Amino acid sequence: QVQLVESGGGLVQAGGSLRLSCAASGRTFSSYAMGWFRQFPGKEREFVAAISWNSGNTYYADSVKGRFTISRDNAKNTVYLQMNSLKPEDTAVYYCAADRFIGRVGTALYEYSYWGQGTQVTVSS
Repeated sequence: QVQLVESGGGLVQAGGSLRLSCAASGRTFSSYAMGWFRQFPGKEREFVAAISWNSGNTYYADSVKGRFTISRDNAKNTVYLQMNSLKPEDTAVYYCAADRFIGRVGTALYEYSYWGQGTQVTVSS
């Protein structure tokens, strides 16, 4: 079993920054890709960013490219999402997730088997 705990969400003004953290336990963290997703009210969860096990590859949704940066520290079993130039349309619940299999980096919901509880990010205009 894998436990993922997000932190770092909150209220920020448009143009501001937040850094989300996701602490993992219960599995060899460093062997698996990790991802961030977000969910708007009444909508399906959507992909935001993903990172390979060794940080060699990163992927971003077009809507956040150039503003968000995903990173990980395998020594701390933690993945981060640095969010800059935030916009009101970034307001959502953000979830971190652990990939189902070793050796790939998923960008779809079904490719992730473990999820955190989510953290609310609210961007005011």
